[in-house]
Amino acid sequence: MNILEKAVKFEWDKANRNKNFVKHGVTDGECEEVFFDSNKKTLKDIYHSNKESRYILIGQTKLHRLLFIVFTIRKNKIRVISARDLNKKEKQLHETT
Repeated sequence: MNILEKAVKFEWDKANRNKNFVKHGVTDGECEEVFFDSNKKTLKDIYHSNKESRYILIGQTKLHRLLFIVFTIRKNKIRVISARDLNKKEKQLHETT
């Protein structure tokens, strides 16, 4: 999926800065790293795309932490909605694909 070609930078405003660290221990920097993982997988989040298109990104950080990220693109900026570690089922899926 080539939706990331149009996005040029990340959007971290007061509402979403550090919220994933508070909830799941994932830093904003780790979120950004996953977008540059050459083996990442991107899928359209069809269940949560009612108001705007949302996407799921599965990939790893520089330190090989596997993350599940939900994001959208607004005005050519990537806005991370949620980020967390992969669960067991997602890890198995990631390892087999």
